[in-house]
Amino acid sequence: MIILGIDPGYERLGIAIVSKNEEEKETLLFSECFKTSPKTPHNERLSELGQNLEKVIEKYRPEVLAIETLFFNSNQKTAMYVSEARGTILFVATKIGLTVSEYGPGQIKAAVTGYGRGDKNAVIKMIPLLIKINKEIKHDDEYDAIAVALTHLASNR
Repeated sequence: MIILGIDPGYERLGIAIVSKNEEEKETLLFSECFKTSPKTPHNERLSELGQNLEKVIEKYRPEVLAIETLFFNSNQKTAMYVSEARGTILFVATKIGLTVSEYGPGQIKAAVTGYGRGDKNAVIKMIPLLIKINKEIKHDDEYDAIAVALTHLASNR
């Protein structure tokens, strides 16, 4: 099974492709943090996210999109932009025919660390123990996307 894990964002979008075979440990096939420029018009930034996502889906052919549900913070403008980015992501996934599964922050932390209120450092520390990684991970957003994909696997065992 190949899972596309997404940590939704507007300026930074965490994306991971995780593979699971019955015989072996989960493997990270790809991860990246897509960034859009604040100088680019809003609609073009959403289009960039969608186009980059389509390229990754075309290359890796995942079966499922696992995405984190939106966690609202006090900045309403940012929350709206992230909501629109999620809409773009869900549109692309649905258009291509991926099954979509959504997970809340507590579910993700519980699946990866065993504790639903674990902090970001606990998640980052656990991921290399849970999945085979053959690259340097440069951004927290990538770890978050991997955690979302692992949550899907844990939820569907």
